[in-house]
Amino acid sequence: MSSASVVLLTGSRGFTGRYVREALVQTGYQVTGLVPDTPGPGEVHGDISDPASLREAMSRVRPQFVIHLAAIAFVGHRDPWDFYRINLFGTLNLLEALTQNGVKPEKVILASSSNVYGITPLPFVGEDFPPAPVNHYATSKLAMEHMSRTWLDRLPLVFTRPFNYTGPGQSEDFVIPKIASHFAHKKSEIRLGNLDIEREFNDVRMVAQAYRALLETAPSGTTVNICTGVGHRLLDILQLASRISGHKLQVEVDPAWVRPNELPSLVGNPGHLKQLIPDLPSFTIEQTLTNMIESLQVKTLA
Repeated sequence: MSSASVVLLTGSRGFTGRYVREALVQTGYQVTGLVPDTPGPGEVHGDISDPASLREAMSRVRPQFVIHLAAIAFVGHRDPWDFYRINLFGTLNLLEALTQNGVKPEKVILASSSNVYGITPLPFVGEDFPPAPVNHYATSKLAMEHMSRTWLDRLPLVFTRPFNYTGPGQSEDFVIPKIASHFAHKKSEIRLGNLDIEREFNDVRMVAQAYRALLETAPSGTTVNICTGVGHRLLDILQLASRISGHKLQVEVDPAWVRPNELPSLVGNPGHLKQLIPDLPSFTIEQTLTNMIESLQVKTLA
């Protein structure tokens, strides 16, 4: 990999994108973030819902690599049409812009989601488990995968299915940042949905390093779970947050936040990922949650 290798990063200003940019820069890549509004340093204008702006961006950047993170990622997003407009057709616009401008990147990584697996009886879900999405977010991601595979004769695509992950800077629309914030700010109570669900809550820094390394190790056409195989119940997270912060609060289960199609458990099989990236850094949930709570306490003091 040359120090001049350019990575076009969509979603570069988002939670994941900021960490992926940092991981790439530290390794010597030149990163150009694709942004829908006025670009700043290291950015180029391009809206994934606007094909003309994407064609212009590809002509200007001509990247050696692409990591496509831009998406509606919150399962509870209120407008289901947005999932398909952005996650599916936005990706189609991106792939068309790459090929129409004669850009031939060495690798294009497309971020899908572990949510495509749906409800599974398996304790650890591998890439060969038949997808069965149960919500619009997951359906849009699986549709994106199927659509994109029609481009494999023209572009070297890699499909990633990240399991749940978190870290400092994630929106409180997501449950772990919400929990961390309530404990960091010493709130008296917290309202949550189903406390018995089991999820991986991996560290965004591990995920960022996985994206960086997959540029160099994953063959075209590969589907990769980004996961650790370690699940946690929300009840356990609440107890851990209380111990880290030294604070106790009242937990209220709000029936309105218990989704009827909630997946009871979703934990991945990391075997394929470990084959491709044997030296991926690891973080315990205690390390991640401690970082989140401490970063919020520092902001409060500032």
